[in-house]
This record gives sequence, C-alpha cells and structure tokens, in this order.
Amino acid sequence: MELDRPLAERWDDAWVFRTSREVRTGDIDAGRRLRLDGIARYLQDIGTDNLQALDAFETHPLWIVRRTVIDVVRPAVWPERVDLGRWCTAFSTRWAAMRVRIEGSKGALVETEGFWINISPDTGMPTRMNDEFIEAIAGSTDEHRLKWKRALTEDAPDAGAGVEDTPFPLRATDLDPFDHVNNAIYWQAVEEVLGAELRSSPHRAVIEYLSPIQSSDKIVLRTRRDDAGVTVWFLVDDKTRAVAYVGALPH
Repeated sequence: MELDRPLAERWDDAWVFRTSREVRTGDIDAGRRLRLDGIARYLQDIGTDNLQALDAFETHPLWIVRRTVIDVVRPAVWPERVDLGRWCTAFSTRWAAMRVRIEGSKGALVETEGFWINISPDTGMPTRMNDEFIEAIAGSTDEHRLKWKRALTEDAPDAGAGVEDTPFPLRATDLDPFDHVNNAIYWQAVEEVLGAELRSSPHRAVIEYLSPIQSSDKIVLRTRRDDAGVTVWFLVDDKTRAVAYVGALPH
C-alpha cells in the first residue's frame, strides 16, 4: 500500500459483519481517548467473532497480521458505545485485507485495514483458505490477487543524533500462547512515544510486523520525530522486528 492512499471504501451491497461494544476504562488514556492498543484489541476480537459467524473458526483458527492501518478521524472517548463493521477489500488464496470501520454514539470515526494471513495449525505456515470461506468473503471485492508489499521500508537509522533509544521491557501478560508478543502490545509502545499534537488531531497510524518478538528478547524502541510524524523501529539485537509510523491523516 501507499502510505498516503485512502483506505478502500465499502461496496453499497457488500455483506458486512457487525458488532458493537462499550468503550471501557481499561482501553483509554488520561484524556478518555480510546488508545491505539485498545483499537487493536477490538480488531482482534471482531476478527474472531467474524470467523464464528461464518462457521469458519474450526477450519481457519489461526491468523497472523502483517500490517495494521488505523485512521483516527475522530477518536472514540469514554463513555461511548461504538459500532464496528468488518468486510474484505482484497484477498488471495492465503491472505486477505480486512477493513473495520468504528463509529461511535458521540461521533467517533476510526477507519482501519489489516493484512491477515491464514496459518495452518499443523505446519505453522501460510495455508490456503477453503472454498467456502473464500466464497463468503469474495462478495465485497473484485480484487482476488492481493500481494504483500511493505509500506514502511526504511531501515532503522544508526543510534545517535536525531533518534532516541528507549528500552521496552516485556511482561508476562504481553505474551500470547505461542510465546510471541501480542499485536496490541506493540501499539502500547507506540503510545509511549506518541506526542500530544498527534493525539489531538486526525492521524494515520501504521505498523508492520516483520518477525515475532518472544519473551526472552530485549526490545529497544528507536524513535525519530520530524515534521511528517514519528517513526518507531522495534529492535532486538539491532535487528528490526517491526516498524510503526504515525503522521497526519492523508487527505
């Protein structure tokens, strides 16, 4: 994807999986704004609920996300009830781009897109979605040859002037059943370095997960701020495991 391109719109007649929830105090900051890691947990939960609604959880139980885009047009706040709609905008046989729109009772609007890969429970490798599942998601898009291409390609700069290195210690609660850091925890790290100006204005946040981080890894956040926004590299032994960017929302 291009960092400045708008997210795909929903077809008027597309099937959308819908759910709703209350914004809870565990997912908000001191200003009552729904944090990025809270949004990430919403995306994980609606993904599971969507699979169950399609009777596909038993056949497609494991997914990993390679990229998440979060466009905060108007932030959700506490207390607020939000409605979530999820649909597919592109897919191939092993992965899919899934859009989620979050709209709140007090005017919140958050647009998201995730690049999700179907993983075989037996091999741990990307595997083909079955025909029934493909048929279920195909009705909202005519893009059936989705390819992976990184959007955040810049290598981490050397330590020194212009960047800041911050240790990010892991906790036992940050890990999933595979001893990998949960996707939402990366967004907690982004929240640590996100400035007040970006929080208070419409912004786009993008993260790409390159390789897993495990409980024994020592993470350093290498952060660079400029007029465009803030970029964060997640380093383990000076190797980039993930990279995130937050900047003004593209017009």
